Amino acid sequence: MILQGLLNDGHNGTLSSKRVVTVLAFVLCAMGFVGDLFWNLDVKDSVYESMMYIVIAGLGFTASEKFTSINKEKPKGLL
Repeated sequence: MILQGLLNDGHNGTLSSKRVVTVLAFVLCAMGFVGDLFWNLDVKDSVYESMMYIVIAGLGFTASEKFTSINKEKPKGLL
């Protein structure tokens, strides 16, 4: 399923809360945009911008996960 693959983190197949929150914030932004565009619903700018910032931050955190390593090697010390 495409949505399940989108919401799972790439390491062990569990549901990622950051991705769920990001997708929900994006859906709310899209609903507000479409409602304003077609049905003249008034969405306050502060609410729309807050959700937009959540989406931007969530995408940034999700993208940064690609550059981190789960299996970090322990440095070989003196012991």
